[in-house]
Amino acid sequence: MDNRFGDVENFLMVAGEGSFAAAAKMLRLTPSAVSRSIARLEQRLGVALVRRTTRSLALTREGQIYHDKMIAILGDMMDVENSLSSEGQGPRGLLRINASPSFGIECLIPILPRFAERYPAVTVDLTLTDAIVDLVEERADVAIRIGPLRDTRLRAKKLGHSRMVLVASPDYLARRGTPRTPDDLAGHDCLRFSFRRSVDSWPFRVRGRHVQRPVQGRFFGNSGEVVRRMAIAGGGIARHGRFHVASDLREGRLVEVLAEFDAGDGEDIHALYAAEDRSAARVRAFLDFLEGALVVEG
Repeated sequence: MDNRFGDVENFLMVAGEGSFAAAAKMLRLTPSAVSRSIARLEQRLGVALVRRTTRSLALTREGQIYHDKMIAILGDMMDVENSLSSEGQGPRGLLRINASPSFGIECLIPILPRFAERYPAVTVDLTLTDAIVDLVEERADVAIRIGPLRDTRLRAKKLGHSRMVLVASPDYLARRGTPRTPDDLAGHDCLRFSFRRSVDSWPFRVRGRHVQRPVQGRFFGNSGEVVRRMAIAGGGIARHGRFHVASDLREGRLVEVLAEFDAGDGEDIHALYAAEDRSAARVRAFLDFLEGALVVEG
């Protein structure tokens, strides 16, 4: 089969590292040797796989398709080898997890030590961000997403559902009064998000009808955790998934308001992963662990 498997390995390394130089360093080859290998692969396939510029490198559409297919094939090969291995080593290696700060702090971090104890050969790299990252570009194995799913390239495992609640600190309510109806929010500071998908109205159920009420306030935050902490500090009324503020409600740092006008809406919580990654023992072990250990307060 000459060196075609070597060319595929070189291509996957280039795609993963994002440059010929970085891939060459990992492969212990020269950048020119890696470049010739990719050119040879492109010639054999009859398509361009990599788009080269003076400052960056990106996969073409055909390159992305080829990359995803080859990763899936290699994943199947690894799964077969693992299943036939007589050593029974179990899950091992680096597991990259991406989640929002709110979910990571409230739900993931408390249970991750149990995962580490159960699978000592797995190293966890946890990144918390409210930005919607690309799993392929960020080389993440599992991403926790809250709300509508948009990336159809990925597989999803539902972890739970959390309803939305309005909360404020006892100090804020003592100073500003407790709203009795959604219309009372016009006289309150409502804490909002500064990112683009945020909205300037909140839903309620009034006399059996779903309505929207505009909200305004003097504070914005760029993440759920920022807005939560602003609410605890007495900055205003916030709207959160219940999972995010459940401990605050139990311990009295926050109080739910306008519960009788609850619109009944909420957000589904999913674990996303690439189809080919499901065969990796460390990913499969983590997904199974979440199913048994994760508690999402809805």
